[in-house]
Amino acid sequence: MKISHFMIRPTTALILSLATFTYIATISEASAKMPQVKLGDQIVNLEVASSTQEIQDGLMWRTALPETQGMVFLFPDKRAVRFWMFNCFINLDMIFIKDGKIVEIAKNVPPCKSKTPEDCPLYPESGQISVEKVIEVAGGFCDRHKVQIGDPVQIDLEK
Repeated sequence: MKISHFMIRPTTALILSLATFTYIATISEASAKMPQVKLGDQIVNLEVASSTQEIQDGLMWRTALPETQGMVFLFPDKRAVRFWMFNCFINLDMIFIKDGKIVEIAKNVPPCKSKTPEDCPLYPESGQISVEKVIEVAGGFCDRHKVQIGDPVQIDLEK
């Protein structure tokens, strides 16, 4: 049986419509579940990195990060950490949090252009710091929104 273009178009349109609706619903559901934090004068939606792989990957491969988006890295037991910018393509601000307060900020950290992670600088530059959370936002965010060491940070992770 020969199928005409007339018969294919309505079917294709229906499939594309359903796929688009599913994609939009998934995106809306994902952003609805994103925890939020107020940093300075800005509300930021946070992706959560809690598994070893998620923490290792972080914001690698991103070519942009909107002002209202970021990522929070969760460490259930406080631990000494340092971060690198291997395979990152955008500048980031790194906000180190301990006991609900900002204890260190690495500002406008540039991407590492090295081919191996071992050759990338580590942050904070002062050495390892014991924290339970780290938030990464777009480079320059902390200066633009007056985020400072000592500021309280409360993240609603139930969202």
